[in-house]
Amino acid sequence: MKDQPFNYLENHFIHRSNWLRAAVLGANDGILSTSSLAIGIAAASNAREPIVLAAIAGLVAGALSMAAGEYVSVSSQTDVEEADIERERQELNDMPEIELQRLAEIYEKRGLKKETALTVAKELTEIDALAAHIRDELGLNETSKAKPIQAAFASGLSFSVGGILPLMVALFLPVKSIEYYLYGFAIFFLTILGALAAKTGGSSVGKAIIRITFWGTVAMGLTAFVGYLFNVNVG
Repeated sequence: MKDQPFNYLENHFIHRSNWLRAAVLGANDGILSTSSLAIGIAAASNAREPIVLAAIAGLVAGALSMAAGEYVSVSSQTDVEEADIERERQELNDMPEIELQRLAEIYEKRGLKKETALTVAKELTEIDALAAHIRDELGLNETSKAKPIQAAFASGLSFSVGGILPLMVALFLPVKSIEYYLYGFAIFFLTILGALAAKTGGSSVGKAIIRITFWGTVAMGLTAFVGYLFNVNVG
């Protein structure tokens, strides 16, 4: 029987790291920031209107801030990467032999014999010298490459989705003891988010849930405490 070709595509979770980080951070902030803000106002007010207004304001401002912040941050990273690539291109033009030796030394440090490392460096240099140095000397690749637009969109959109959840609680659940409803549902939402993020990224679900709910409780508890300190009983 003739052997059949074996086609298997490995599915590594690291390929999701860029957008997953921005999406989880955005959704987490959306839930936590909007809930905390609403809880703080609810602790100082008996009326629904200021609570809802605070949640809407926090949602809009937070989504725009997250998107802008991610874009600026990741763009700065992109600028650094491009500067390093341009510097590497110049060094390859000015001193190709030294760059070849640097590449060979990298492979030698990874475990190859000196002669083998030099052979590999020469062959990769003949194919695409700059690509070899970008990948193996600078440590850059398509997986880790900064993508500002992708990060900004994922962060802003996920913040909006996360922020809408506590806003719905503020809009439709009884205003009496609304801060407890907000806290309970926020923890529920954060638990789901932590589990989904861990599953998507292939990490520990339990650890993710504990981490996200603990810090969520701390943030909302402190905000509620501030609200009680400045209890103005609006409405």
